[in-house]
Amino acid sequence: MGRRKWFLLAAALVGVLAFAAAGCGGGGGETTAGGETTAATETGAAPPTTPTETEAAPEQVLRMIWGAEPPSLDPGLATDTTSSNVLLNIMDPLVRLGDDLSPVPTLAESWDVSEDGVTVTFHLRQDGKWTNGDPVTAADFEYSWKRTMSPELAADYAYQFYGIVGAAEYNGCDPAAADCAALADKVGIKALDDYTLEVTLTTAQPWFVQQAAHSSFLPVHQATVEQFGDKWTEPENIVTNGPFKLAGWEHDATITLEKWADWRDAASVSLDRVEGRIIVDGTTALAAFEAGEVDACDTACIPVQELPRLKETPWYQQYPALGTYYYGFNVKNISDVNQRRAMAMAVDRQSIIDNIAQADQLPASGFVPQGMPGFDVINGGGSQWLPATGDIEGAKALMAEVQNPKTTVNLFLNDAPGHKEIAVAIQAVWKDLGISKVTIKSLEWAQYLEFLGPPPSDAVDAYRLGWIGDYVDAINFLELFTCDSGNNNTNWCNEGFDALVEQARATPDNDARYALYAQAEALMFGPEGDVPILPLYWYTYTNLERENVQDTFNVNLLDQFDLARVVVAG
Repeated sequence: MGRRKWFLLAAALVGVLAFAAAGCGGGGGETTAGGETTAATETGAAPPTTPTETEAAPEQVLRMIWGAEPPSLDPGLATDTTSSNVLLNIMDPLVRLGDDLSPVPTLAESWDVSEDGVTVTFHLRQDGKWTNGDPVTAADFEYSWKRTMSPELAADYAYQFYGIVGAAEYNGCDPAAADCAALADKVGIKALDDYTLEVTLTTAQPWFVQQAAHSSFLPVHQATVEQFGDKWTEPENIVTNGPFKLAGWEHDATITLEKWADWRDAASVSLDRVEGRIIVDGTTALAAFEAGEVDACDTACIPVQELPRLKETPWYQQYPALGTYYYGFNVKNISDVNQRRAMAMAVDRQSIIDNIAQADQLPASGFVPQGMPGFDVINGGGSQWLPATGDIEGAKALMAEVQNPKTTVNLFLNDAPGHKEIAVAIQAVWKDLGISKVTIKSLEWAQYLEFLGPPPSDAVDAYRLGWIGDYVDAINFLELFTCDSGNNNTNWCNEGFDALVEQARATPDNDARYALYAQAEALMFGPEGDVPILPLYWYTYTNLERENVQDTFNVNLLDQFDLARVVVAG
């Protein structure tokens, strides 16, 4: 079963690459030769459908494990995959990602793109509604998107909207300044009527409609947010508009979702309830699964030491991914570029994969992952500072050039399965370089994200993170490390890098854009690169799923799963 699912999803990756190559070039996908675009159903992509071949069990209850407490269920503030997966199952986005990751209609029944590519108009369905009975309108999206980019909310994901006219200026204004409200009015988001949303982009961005599937583009119910403030996401207060309702959230313990019978497409949803347990410790999660207490995990419940055994079970599932596991440096603390290069160069990535991670990942020779459109150009054969098997002698030679090496390093990571084992291996390698004391500090997820900033706490010298693509274009990886990005935890700021990212954003031609991405990666990892981060490997996703849900519980390349498609087999 795992092998079958792997090949099905690998085939989907081929579809992703074909879609991205066509859509981004202006000759197909969203932007046609005539400049007109329509809903994906009209261009050949079918929306996801609930499988019908599965014979359903009488009781449609999915018992699953969430691998972390969601730091936030506010679409404007959520930045992690756990929060995103909960949100994408209790909210109704304009578009969802189909099996090939192309956008398919959801709350938007269709969309148009102007001939010059800068105006995107979404036409909303008229049967969308909130759980309190209010209709979902274009004004909800205008309010929600402007709220996320507002300086008052200080959202890490505000930069997701920078491709919209006026978004960066509004996000960067002083909340106390008189012109802030005027800047909000100039943002290129306008509800033309109750069911028509017009978005004006700074440049033609062929990926924008796909990007709108991301959780930060979800709407929120304005009256609820204003009434309850930062408590609006609690189960007793929250108003949502998706296939499931948040029926219960006992923090750090459980999340319960229930089918919303009044959702516009409730007839297609089989599950009546999702009983979710929050279990961070991999050993505890595995014990719960093997005891028959849960049916599936959210790809975060396999202790690495158990992987060889679990691969031989019928429960094991493996999926391809578009993501990078990496360590970041606080360049304010580890300021000498030769030390950062040495610390990156010394690591044996293949050994970590073979002996610790053990899920057939690929050693990372850059930040943009293999499988991304334009990868060969962007990666350029890989960085000399990121050898697959490590180069300890070369790294020692680099360390010898460092005048004042930092020999006491605090390495921070979150307390999910596998991270500490990798950190211990890297700790040993760095000690071989003369870094006499590497202290590993582990924190729970929400506290960890707060500690990393940006800017990071001064106590942070190095840290662990991963990035899963929000959409299929390399800009979504590279823009993380622009100077003002809410996901740049390194203190690294290179204006030349920022300029290349912005130039790429204004370049709809594939080949020209990939060349700009290559220049940006070179500023990070080329011969004179600053090496602000240390990529370790490109992800795969591993999961445990019982046979009664394996056919319908699927994880896409962006680590998302659609519970509305799950059927518990009889």
